[in-house]
Amino acid sequence: MKTKNSQNKINTPHDGQRGFTLVETTISLLVMLVGSLAVSSLFLFSTQNNVGGGERALAMAVAQQQLEQIRSVAYEDASLIDGTTTTTIRNGSRDYTVQKVVAAETNADGSARNLKTITITVTPSVAGANWMRTAVVLVTKRSTVAAGNFAVPEN
Repeated sequence: MKTKNSQNKINTPHDGQRGFTLVETTISLLVMLVGSLAVSSLFLFSTQNNVGGGERALAMAVAQQQLEQIRSVAYEDASLIDGTTTTTIRNGSRDYTVQKVVAAETNADGSARNLKTITITVTPSVAGANWMRTAVVLVTKRSTVAAGNFAVPEN
């Protein structure tokens, strides 16, 4: 009868152990490649959304500045004459197209209502996807302190 000695066991090749085959390694690399491509496209998408959000935030700031300028002038001021004006404003090293539409409202009988609807549209002038150039629109009403259907009472 033959018995195994401990010295014989040391010299034997790895019993029951085997490494990764080339096929297994290739498949795992392909799975990791697909996962990393998905993560990189997600990173690109989130970067574009952040840029678009920043553009819209700056456009909103420009629109609010324009609205504050309108609020600071008298109802009879020349800047509140009915019509459409388009200007380009530079803010934060970016250009914005600002369109201001002033329209006087009238009553059903055609008489003056002493109320104006002011629409401010600000569009970023940047290159990129259409959703990054989405316009910001603010609409407000402006009335006179004179007598009228929608007049603001004087104190």
